[in-house]
Amino acid sequence: MLSAPKGTHAMPRTAAVERKTAETEIALSLNLDGSGRADVQTGVGFFDHMLTLLARHAACDLTVRATGDLEVDQHHTVEDVGICLGQAVEQALGDKRGICRYGHFTLPMEETLASSAVDLGGRAYFVCLADMPSAKIGEFDSELVADFWQAFAQNARCNLHIDVRYGRNSHHIAEGIFKSVARSLRMAFSADPRIEDVPSTKGTL
Repeated sequence: MLSAPKGTHAMPRTAAVERKTAETEIALSLNLDGSGRADVQTGVGFFDHMLTLLARHAACDLTVRATGDLEVDQHHTVEDVGICLGQAVEQALGDKRGICRYGHFTLPMEETLASSAVDLGGRAYFVCLADMPSAKIGEFDSELVADFWQAFAQNARCNLHIDVRYGRNSHHIAEGIFKSVARSLRMAFSADPRIEDVPSTKGTL
């Protein structure tokens, strides 16, 4: 059974991040040891749906309030929420003592099969092999799925690899990616029952 690292009840793994620019204003809070509750309002309906899925499958509690220049397009809002979520994960993990560090998950979503792997090792790298058959998912720009996760990986300082083996429906592909990455992160956040120190021979992450 997956669990939080020892001591997290005494010192909750939580974070709050605020970001204000000429393009967006975001307030985000995160509890890595939550129960999957989400309270998300970004002004982008499909994105709210994806963030809600992310919280549920990562078993994190997530609150997001975002306003952005949606009259321009959705890019700044989606990317900046990715930045804030990545920063929140980095902050909430602290010294990363006792975590599994690595996570991976392959998830079927109807006709789609999405795989992901994450390393919370302190270095940012992002790979996304996912073709979106359509440019739009409703009113949502489908290319923003990769932009969100790239911003997240850079700011969480993690390696994140996404590989969609196959899929026909862009909604299913996007949902498969968010659920798969959420499950990979849940595994990586969780406690390693045999390791209480930092999970690296370097002694720090």
